[in-house]
Amino acid sequence: MPTVSKKSKHRSNPHKTFRLTRRRDAVQPLQLPSYLQLTHEVFQTIWKQWRTFGLLVLIVSGVYIALVGMQSQSDYADIASVVKDSGGELLSGVLGTLGQASILLITVASARLSGEMSELQQVFSVFMLLMTWLVTVWLLRQFIAGKKVKLRDGLYNSMAPFVSTVLILLLIAVQLVPVSLAIIAYNAALATGLLAGGVATMLFWLAAALLCILSVYWLTSSLLALVIVTLPGMYPYSAIKTAGTIVLGRRIKLLLRWLWLGFINAVALVLVMMPVILLTMWLTSVWSWVAIVPIVPVILVLYVASAVVWSAAYVYILYRKVVDNAAA
Repeated sequence: MPTVSKKSKHRSNPHKTFRLTRRRDAVQPLQLPSYLQLTHEVFQTIWKQWRTFGLLVLIVSGVYIALVGMQSQSDYADIASVVKDSGGELLSGVLGTLGQASILLITVASARLSGEMSELQQVFSVFMLLMTWLVTVWLLRQFIAGKKVKLRDGLYNSMAPFVSTVLILLLIAVQLVPVSLAIIAYNAALATGLLAGGVATMLFWLAAALLCILSVYWLTSSLLALVIVTLPGMYPYSAIKTAGTIVLGRRIKLLLRWLWLGFINAVALVLVMMPVILLTMWLTSVWSWVAIVPIVPVILVLYVASAVVWSAAYVYILYRKVVDNAAA
């Protein structure tokens, strides 16, 4: 099993402050499986232990609902009623139903993501996210190493790097500041009419693009640091430094894999939630009492838990591919 020690076996970072780095020193070869092959391998790895990861999703979802809660069914019913009433005249037939379901999906997902939560609920949400991530990575490391472990072992033994992982997440939050500034500037420019056109608009989009590129540049290595920091005896600074060395000359390839991860999660959200919403709409039209059953909110929580597990597996397996390639 590939590991990364505190003193990484990779070559040291050739970049020096205020010095031009030669291309021969900055480029490192990286052979990765195709996007579909990597996706298939992640699904195959999880499927081999579907009982363990399925139970993890159920436990995480149940604890999340108990501690944090989920979207109120009455709120969902109100949203569905508003969408149906407002789109009833414009959207009709099969395409109209799909359009209503799409609007409802976007509204429900965005409402849940931007919904107001108390400080205690936010703390529990972050804790559940970290726990799911750490347990998934720990279990995958054991399974790939050929060890037979149970979910109980992962829940008890995977939380050792909790503080280190929190520190990496705080760094990621700082790295997202440029994107936040770009969003704030966009809202301000939209309100003041700065985006009406002309040189000012061009300069604004150029500055916003540079801010976003800066965040993306940082995040490319920080995502790998989330896996590296779970290694025994690894400290946050060492994980960040090692991740920066690993992505040297490979940043674009890894960035494309991160974008693919986001694309897969978005497609999975549509493929999972759209049939559920359509089924709920049909059942509600047949039996009115179905409107009080929180089908969509529960399935949405289950999907989010599954997406976190799958994303953790994707990042971990991609990390192994990069390390194996460097060791070859």
